[in-house]
Amino acid sequence: MIKLTKLNRDEFIINCNHIECIEMIPESKVILMNKDFFIVRETVDEIIDKIIEYNAKIYNMHQKINVVKNND
Repeated sequence: MIKLTKLNRDEFIINCNHIECIEMIPESKVILMNKDFFIVRETVDEIIDKIIEYNAKIYNMHQKINVVKNND
């Protein structure tokens, strides 16, 4: 899940696994798999960085869980 900001400055959380594509119009238009979309203040690069950071956290948690299981 990543936090994004609508044009009116309202923040919301979105499941980044549901993003189909991002258009630059010049704002960022985040289009979901179900064709819903959000226009957000973040740039495409900022959104990509947030997705990478989120996925890294998930990967790190998975690694920690595996280490704990292997130490049992």
